[in-house]
Amino acid sequence: MVLPDRTHAARVQQDAKQQDTKNAKAKQDNKEAEKPKQDAEKPKQESKFTAEQIVESVILFYGSRPLLEQIRRNGVERGKIMHYPAEGNPDETSYERRFVRGENLDKDKIRLDQKLPTMEYSLIFDDGKLWGLINGAAFTPRQDATASFISQHHHSLDTLLRYKECGSTLTLVGKDQQKGLDLYVVDLTDKENRKTRFYISSRSLRVLWLEYEEGPAGGVPVKYTRKFQDYRVVQQTLAPYRTVLLENGRESQVTSVLTITYGVKVSDSIFKNPEG
Repeated sequence: MVLPDRTHAARVQQDAKQQDTKNAKAKQDNKEAEKPKQDAEKPKQESKFTAEQIVESVILFYGSRPLLEQIRRNGVERGKIMHYPAEGNPDETSYERRFVRGENLDKDKIRLDQKLPTMEYSLIFDDGKLWGLINGAAFTPRQDATASFISQHHHSLDTLLRYKECGSTLTLVGKDQQKGLDLYVVDLTDKENRKTRFYISSRSLRVLWLEYEEGPAGGVPVKYTRKFQDYRVVQQTLAPYRTVLLENGRESQVTSVLTITYGVKVSDSIFKNPEG
């Protein structure tokens, strides 16, 4: 009779509805899975400004080129550096950084004094070369220490703020949005073909972070990210008081500035090697 047929029909109808529900859920899952891929492939928005216009506005916001050159011609910075090694316990050192500004980054003079519990040592950069002092005795820094110092000098805020003086070229990647922040993304290439990518807030024109890759020849490059935080006005110019360095996404170093004083007389003698 009729009842078994109706029961069978009802079951078929129910199975069809369940299958439709599964198909709809599968389609939704596929859409969700494709969404991040689509977002990743989504091109950065175009900007109505050029890279030069954006960076020149940044320089003006940081104090203007003439003011930065005048006020930051020399100075002293003191603070603390917290190191976070991949293995072992973190360690903290106090530092004092004295500098004399040159016509470009290669002509700068920098002396970085650091105090450890068991010793004091200095790294001195002059005429494009790096050497060191340990408890007053001159030494040649290890290759990795030299590479790290030079790298941090050439992938810095000053790299962008002094791009013209260094003969670097700018390329506008476009506009982007990350973590709710509207950004200008600018690539800088210097005369030695070192590349640095800067992420600039389109609202405040502050450099929020930079990225670059470096590694041994033929080896796997390391991706470095340097974040700039706690901006303050120092003698009419803008400076970050906290800098965080990440290596392949791992926080490896935090620099906290205690004081910055520009315009302090710095003697050339502190950059001279006692061994001539």
